[in-house]
Amino acid sequence: MKKHITLILILCIGINTLPYAQENLLINTYNRETKSLNGYWHYIVDPYENGFYNYRYEPFENQKVPGKGAFFTNSKPENKADLVEYDFDKSDSIRVPGDWNTQKEKLFYYEGTIWYKKSFDYQVSKKENRVFVYFEASNYQTDVYFNGKKLGVHRGGFTPFNFEITDLLKEKDNFLVIKVDNKRKKEGVPTLNTDWWNYGGITRDVKLVETPSNYIQDYFIHLDPNDNTKILGQVTINAIPKTTQKVEVIIPELNINKSLETNKEGVGSFEIVSDKIQYWSVKNPNLYKVTIKSNDEEIIDQIGFRTIKTNGSKIELNGENIFLRGISIHEESLLHGGRGSTKEDAEQLLLLAKELGCNYVRLAHYPHNEHMVRLADKMGMLVWEENPVYWTIMWENQETYANAQNQLSEVINRDKNRASVIIWSMANETPTSDARNVFLTKLAKYTREKDPTRLISAALEQSDYKENKFVRTINDPFADQVDILSFNQYIGWYDGLPEKCETISWKIEQDKPILISEFGAGAKKGLYGSKEERWTEEFQEHLYTETLKMIDQIDQLQGFSPWVLVDFRSPRRVLPEIQDGWNRKGLVSEKGKKKKAFFVLKSFYENKEKAVKN
Repeated sequence: MKKHITLILILCIGINTLPYAQENLLINTYNRETKSLNGYWHYIVDPYENGFYNYRYEPFENQKVPGKGAFFTNSKPENKADLVEYDFDKSDSIRVPGDWNTQKEKLFYYEGTIWYKKSFDYQVSKKENRVFVYFEASNYQTDVYFNGKKLGVHRGGFTPFNFEITDLLKEKDNFLVIKVDNKRKKEGVPTLNTDWWNYGGITRDVKLVETPSNYIQDYFIHLDPNDNTKILGQVTINAIPKTTQKVEVIIPELNINKSLETNKEGVGSFEIVSDKIQYWSVKNPNLYKVTIKSNDEEIIDQIGFRTIKTNGSKIELNGENIFLRGISIHEESLLHGGRGSTKEDAEQLLLLAKELGCNYVRLAHYPHNEHMVRLADKMGMLVWEENPVYWTIMWENQETYANAQNQLSEVINRDKNRASVIIWSMANETPTSDARNVFLTKLAKYTREKDPTRLISAALEQSDYKENKFVRTINDPFADQVDILSFNQYIGWYDGLPEKCETISWKIEQDKPILISEFGAGAKKGLYGSKEERWTEEFQEHLYTETLKMIDQIDQLQGFSPWVLVDFRSPRRVLPEIQDGWNRKGLVSEKGKKKKAFFVLKSFYENKEKAVKN
């Protein structure tokens, strides 16, 4: 038996079974030594999945001898008479990371399966070391094969996953074959219907991570939410065989060198008391160099210490009330179009938010890449992260829930040490029902148990107060479960015209902070006219002016994140000469040009900041 075992969890879907990747996620690959597998990969478009199923629609991988027709075998003809009907090495190439839609014009609308292949050599630095292949994200279902063997499957387009390849790795001629399928599915998370582009492919970095046999798998280091002089932490060592391990946690700037010992399961906890902690904040995003050191490995991270709480209708960062001057962001690149994946992509979006006057961003409607939260840590930008439970989900399907919880778990594991992340959002604009309430309440309970240091929210919807169409409220049972009451509203765009804002007041009965997670209007950059003419910059500008006056009267208002920073692609938006496949609610065009409403919001935020200082 191999000493390194891939743990596969079998979940049932009707009469079929599907293996899910449940290997423990490697934390902080951002700062580990890695070998990048980015670059050009060969690919084969396979809409009928002929490389996965035989002509009887039976999976090749279920057969004792898969045969050369299985693409994951990467077969070559053994002689001139041998029949092999594909060849990765003679096929076209595509850039990884990157979506296939914007790289290949013929794949712009494609939804289905594409196979990727990358060959490489690799020599471990020590023969006892372990090697993992780590994917930052791949949309949506990803089957991973290495040197002809199945490693596992991952579902979800925006969270990381990894597999161990130690026992299959060779010094020469390794090949990694990936089957990526971005077909939308009713039972999926998200489900069939969304308002953003379904970019397919390996959309974020791929890398090899080499570790010692006993490696630092995970850690969570943070302030005690109830005592800001106390740093709490937990470290997990993955050891073969399982034994107790010595660990040191070192924070030089605080003169901290804490020793601990893990239990036989590899888990050790600690607490450190210090009255010298310089807290992370938007004005002073202080990050400490933290070293986690075992007998075999040393990992460095940059961690900020802060508390985030609610106090009645207030949000308190480090015990002080803060107003969240925000904007919503989609993960699209202003530099090259399509799905954003690079540090430069993330930096440009966050710098635009800074220029707007933001101290807060809502990363919608799915987990964004790790560059975003790492940069937010450095820039002093607060972050809302969102699980892709969007609009209508199969609330009563147990497998759908397991999928949603797994994606949420993966983003929490990745980002739990990021000071900038203050809100985990469970969902966006989901219709109320008993099944939905149970689904979201279970997600919230899971999140609080996994991470008690952050706030829970969801983008809910507003409604009339006691049938009074001029008074709005939040009438949603899930409002009782959240820490921050957030909702989307589009008065003046989907609900009347901007002048309607003057007639609306708000009656919020929950004693909680209010965040308006979305408002906005569409406008095409460069289309000018009267403020009464829809799609003009003047109409959008007018709506922002009226909306800001309206919502500023809400007593519990503690911030908002208008929709949206930059125009983004959506197949729902088909109006010729205006939308042309773009959601036009951005304050900035897809070409990076600012619209008039950008400056309305910028001025409002400047005045808010001055009012706080005075």
